[in-house]
Amino acid sequence: MFRLTPSILATPSRNQSAPTEQQRLRDANRAGAATLAGAGLLLAIAMAAPAAHAEEAASAFHPSANIGVASQYVFRGLTQTNGRPALQGGFDLSHDSGLYGGTWMSNVSWISDTNPAASASLEADFYAGWKPALNDWLNADMGVLRYAYPGSYPVGMTHPDTTELYLGLDAKWITFKYSYSLGNTFGAADTRGTSYADLGLSHELLGGITGVAHIGRQRYTGASASALSYTDWKLGLTRDFSGYLLGLFYTDSNASDAGYTLKGKNIGRSQLVLSMTKSF
Repeated sequence: MFRLTPSILATPSRNQSAPTEQQRLRDANRAGAATLAGAGLLLAIAMAAPAAHAEEAASAFHPSANIGVASQYVFRGLTQTNGRPALQGGFDLSHDSGLYGGTWMSNVSWISDTNPAASASLEADFYAGWKPALNDWLNADMGVLRYAYPGSYPVGMTHPDTTELYLGLDAKWITFKYSYSLGNTFGAADTRGTSYADLGLSHELLGGITGVAHIGRQRYTGASASALSYTDWKLGLTRDFSGYLLGLFYTDSNASDAGYTLKGKNIGRSQLVLSMTKSF
């Protein structure tokens, strides 16, 4: 805090002559100017502090976006577009604390392919979570994810909208994630507690090419658990070309014909996917 001591407050010594009225006026003007200068400085500091704090707070947030195309959309080993191309994209916002949220979208066809009376060609995912650093090589990841499929559905059809809680660990090039469904799962009624365990590996091989491997286990609950549960796997390569990520993947699964045959084809059997994604 500033303490201003203008000369008008000083007491003259005995051998000093009393100041004239003109001197008093000059001293008062100087004191007023000093007081105004001090007040202006305090005001500038008060205004600058919140601005600096706001700028610092804003810099802790990190927005990003992505858009991409794929020869087909494969999710957990199952083609979602019946072998047809997909346009995909999303937006994310993360914070230095590890908190994050975002959305991601893609066209799909499996809903109307399964039931022509349904009209739903979009998957919109919404998620939020926290990814704290446990040490310099291990991160945790926990959150909630909502898969939404807006559209029109015939009476009596179980909606495919699905909500999952997830918990994961990220150890640089090895990741593990466990997801748990809170209700009906992708159109299967009475399947609360359905889970998916996902183990992934990603490591640079040579010349900027990264190798990708994955194995996952989808375990359903409910009356159709044996027909719907399966294991899937993936092998692939990615390469970054000036911000454009090109990927080539092979996926397969042991999904049963009884649970996953669509238009005469098992949608969980060998798939080849070529994709290109641009991040901003």
